[in-house]
Amino acid sequence: MLACSREDNAPANETVKTSPHELAPEGMVWVPGGEFAMGSNDPAFRDAQPVHRVRVGAFWMDATEVTNAQYEAFVKATGYVTVAERTPRAEDFPGAPPENLVAGSVVFSPPDHEVPLDNHYQWWGYVHGANWRHPEGPESNLDGRMNHPVVHMAFPDAIAYAQWAGKRLPTEAEWEFAARGGLDGKEFVWGDELTPNGKFMANTFQGQFPSHNTGEDGFLATAPVRSFPANGFGLCDMAGNVWEWVSDWYRPDQPAVLAAAAEVVDNPSGPDTSVDPSEPGVWKHVHKGGSFLCTDQYCARYKPGGRGKGEPNTGTNHLGFRCVRDL
Repeated sequence: MLACSREDNAPANETVKTSPHELAPEGMVWVPGGEFAMGSNDPAFRDAQPVHRVRVGAFWMDATEVTNAQYEAFVKATGYVTVAERTPRAEDFPGAPPENLVAGSVVFSPPDHEVPLDNHYQWWGYVHGANWRHPEGPESNLDGRMNHPVVHMAFPDAIAYAQWAGKRLPTEAEWEFAARGGLDGKEFVWGDELTPNGKFMANTFQGQFPSHNTGEDGFLATAPVRSFPANGFGLCDMAGNVWEWVSDWYRPDQPAVLAAAAEVVDNPSGPDTSVDPSEPGVWKHVHKGGSFLCTDQYCARYKPGGRGKGEPNTGTNHLGFRCVRDL
């Protein structure tokens, strides 16, 4: 296993700025803030265009995604029950058959043969009893996975943990600046090559999606945090492993709004409303970073400019989060 340390992938010919504070909060690293090119010109990422200039202030950020062990400590301290563990209320789902109102979450289940990629219901399904304690369903558990990222996190679950920890979720701009680690304008968080010197730099999908993951990077699902090299700021898994919630509402036109607003936009915190043309009327928050299911055959949004989206009360077994703390 590769150690996740700042030196593993520090930008060439750059000095990583250090914190003015003597001691970092436990498990966090200093992100110095600065100006960068946000978004992507990748034709597949239409909701990340155009590239626009953004400036963010400095902050602390969790070096890794929040782990099962960390989330368990929060639950033990507070008694918190995640959205996936709660039975849906009939008043929130008018007309739904009672037998469908069961606690659970959405789980990836690869088909046993190649399928067209135009219908994600062929590999995603709602599983009764799936939640952070039981990632694949009630027969699964966290044995050997306490250092993996916690999954099946709905947006309120991430917010509750962050508030308990004295932190908050990052904005999309903060997250993307941090992910780039000082490598402004590069395709990946580590540079321009997918596998420099033949080395895998993130936990993504290899093989034929969605039916056959060869696991060439060493993992078929989530990986323990710190399994791959850190970026230039000392942050791990800013690409792949699990998607991460950020605080911004999702709108596909937000990059264009920021690009038109000013030459450089300071600390954007996202729009006040949400629009997703593929599901009109469903408000969503932004996801960043991609997951172990990302592949250029279907979704390569583990690149720093890529954007995902999700309805706040919906979790999956490839969705987690990390937190930031202000100075």
